Amino acid sequence: MLRGINRQTMFEDEDDYRKFVFILKDMVQPHDQLRRPLPPRCTIYSYCLMPNHVHLLIQEKTDKLAAVMRDVASRFARYYNDKYEHFGHLFQDRYKSEPVNDAAYFLILIRYIHQNPIAAGLCNDVESYEWSSWFEFTADPRRLSSICAVGAVLKKYPLEELREQVNTPLPKTLKMLEYDSRGTVSDEDVRNFLSSNYGIKHPADLALYDKDRRNEILKAAKDFGASIRQLARLTSLGYFIVQNA
Repeated sequence: MLRGINRQTMFEDEDDYRKFVFILKDMVQPHDQLRRPLPPRCTIYSYCLMPNHVHLLIQEKTDKLAAVMRDVASRFARYYNDKYEHFGHLFQDRYKSEPVNDAAYFLILIRYIHQNPIAAGLCNDVESYEWSSWFEFTADPRRLSSICAVGAVLKKYPLEELREQVNTPLPKTLKMLEYDSRGTVSDEDVRNFLSSNYGIKHPADLALYDKDRRNEILKAAKDFGASIRQLARLTSLGYFIVQNA
């Protein structure tokens, strides 16, 4: 997720949206200076461009996520600053991310990303929002450009099943990739808590524990002040595994 600083608008007109999509396309279909194709820097499974923020469901390929997001943000910021004679930062801090470690969460994120415009009151249904990747899944001729790995998603979730899922509203209480949904303790605090109380030097080692013991430790970490997303990121466990512990 990328958000405009102080929630400022990032996209003033249609050309701004198109420019961002073009930059995304250049990440999945890069070329050298002679326009010869290069290996994809990442895979994108879905996206949604909102007036003041962007959601991406993305997988690393030849480049690390940080490098891809840095280039996306810097290229669009240069474009925006030149066009609008804007000075200073465009984006709020760095991008925000969390791991996707299971199929259930993957599907929920696809639903959440495409339902974002409805939740924000920008449209009444997923089909009518122009600046998301849903057009790619439905093969709508209005779609901007094919940049998502649609085939990989539809292989797992046939279109009609996916359509039903995407058009079924998620609970309003479900918050994902929100900038203010942080735990009350730092990552270092969590690492120290796990190390001093359970002898766990690397949070990812929790995956090696049996389910009952793992959940006991996760619950204690949440009681300590760690957020669900924070623990999911540090341990590389699925979001719902941490949530249900």
